[in-house]
Amino acid sequence: MNFRNTSRSWGAISKALHWLIALLIITQWVIASRADNLPLGAAKLQAIAWHKSFGMTILALAIIRLVWRWVNPVPTLDGVTRTWERRLATISHVMLYGLIFAMPLSGWLMSSARNFPVSWFGLYQFPDLVAANKPLYELTHDLHGAMFNALVCVALLHIAGALKHHFIDKNDVLKRMLPFGGARHD
Repeated sequence: MNFRNTSRSWGAISKALHWLIALLIITQWVIASRADNLPLGAAKLQAIAWHKSFGMTILALAIIRLVWRWVNPVPTLDGVTRTWERRLATISHVMLYGLIFAMPLSGWLMSSARNFPVSWFGLYQFPDLVAANKPLYELTHDLHGAMFNALVCVALLHIAGALKHHFIDKNDVLKRMLPFGGARHD
């Protein structure tokens, strides 16, 4: 098992970060949906606290993933994809990274603007980014939701591309990112 990426395959660390972040984003959606349907009370506050904690976890993992990507080669797509597909993949990856960073930051900003604390599972409380500001809270609340919708759309495009590579093009682009197996070695 390769922990590091090679020019032909993603390493175990890149794969683990990819799938862990994806799983946590799905978890975030489930928690947020549940919290939205709860009346104000202890259960709702606990769900929101978990949502914030997982959001900050995603932010930390995204930082680690980006640094890992900078210090490891990115597997090439030469000969596997067309130029327009490579460009679309680059655009979608930039958008995914941007949204994965922007979502927790907007949530942190939103909580700060409403003077609600952001902690990491009760073990560490993050400082407020701004003083209480209701108009800023309302703006960031709306942006947070809009960014989630954009994230879903870009993620679906990303998944569709991977499935196209697997089922139509019959190449190993999808297999290279699967958690167990499918990696080519140099």
